Amino acid sequence: MITAIVLIHCDVDRIPEVAQEIAELDGVTEVYSVAGDVDLVAIVRVHEHDALADVIADRLGKVTGVRRTATHIAFRTYSRHDLEAAFSLGLD
Repeated sequence: MITAIVLIHCDVDRIPEVAQEIAELDGVTEVYSVAGDVDLVAIVRVHEHDALADVIADRLGKVTGVRRTATHIAFRTYSRHDLEAAFSLGLD
């Protein structure tokens, strides 16, 4: 599974509508409204690299109100459980 984190700048007056439309796209598993330099963060999960272009460039980037995106590809996933195990001394 390939995971991409997409930072999205959009028209402020359309944030809820843009978020909902992006959330409904195949391949998008989560959309967050966030504070900071971007308006939304989307998590995209696909099985092949070519599918990233289909989801992000061909569909997500064309949602009305999306002004700009920046995509980050995840190399490795560290869940809270994995991190706890990595730093555990084995004592319960």
